[in-house]
Amino acid sequence: MTDDEKQLVQRLAFWGIPLSLGVMGLKLLAWWVTGSVALLSDGLESFVNVAAACIAYFVIRYAQRPADEDHQFGHHKAEYISAVIEGVLIVIAALLIVKEAWGGLVEPRLPEAPVMGLAINALAGVINAAWALLLIRIGTSHRSPALKADGQHIMSDVVTSAGVLIGLILALLTGYAILDPVLAIIVGINILYQGSKVISHSLGGLMDKAVEPEEEEAIRAAIRSHSAGALGVHDLRTRRAGAVAFIDFHLVVPAKMPVGEAHTICDRLEDAIKAVIPGASLAIHVEPEGESPHGLKVTVEGQ
Repeated sequence: MTDDEKQLVQRLAFWGIPLSLGVMGLKLLAWWVTGSVALLSDGLESFVNVAAACIAYFVIRYAQRPADEDHQFGHHKAEYISAVIEGVLIVIAALLIVKEAWGGLVEPRLPEAPVMGLAINALAGVINAAWALLLIRIGTSHRSPALKADGQHIMSDVVTSAGVLIGLILALLTGYAILDPVLAIIVGINILYQGSKVISHSLGGLMDKAVEPEEEEAIRAAIRSHSAGALGVHDLRTRRAGAVAFIDFHLVVPAKMPVGEAHTICDRLEDAIKAVIPGASLAIHVEPEGESPHGLKVTVEGQ
């Protein structure tokens, strides 16, 4: 990730804090105007959004610090910690929604000033949707798990708002006040599922999950087409930590090949792999022919 890309990710993470505060204010205003339990549950999730935005900003700043003596591979995994926390917060928000909605099942009532409340909540939802799509797009393209998780978290909030609006409209049209809390519970269950997905993906990063299949195929293709002079490649291993993909493998060369020639092949392979996997960090172990191959093998040019 370049310095400009790092600054972009940091700026987006920072502006998520005041924006989440503003959206929370709109949602609580909608609840205050209407007294709707569904709108209250929607507003409660916004408290979590504010906390998540603060966590994402500070963790992203930490994760972008350069490698140091104590963290020689960098601080990239800190973003996964933030993403796990966000997933947990999403789950907590879902449980709060179900808790509040459950009380509404006992004493359901139609909301007051529904048109104004719906309009305010819809405005908050539109703002959140635009912001979430931006965070997910930038977080994906710039390999920022924390930013992407923040966007997914906010998108779950958009789903909440949409469900709440549908529930209130149905309650008003039919006169069945119980639809208000029922829809809130359904939305809460959906958010619970989304939160579990965020946690699962982030834990995969903390556990050194390999790069995506399409990325591994790109690595293999780069090795196949830029390994002229080598005899084979084996023990290919990969893992991803935020924006950085760590790749290492064994490069087999003729026993009598000079060190300088082997080094030239390694440089060529590094350039080719970094061209298809930006931000990759490579470790290539050169070994003479005759060693017993192991691990994942890659066909090399001419073999």
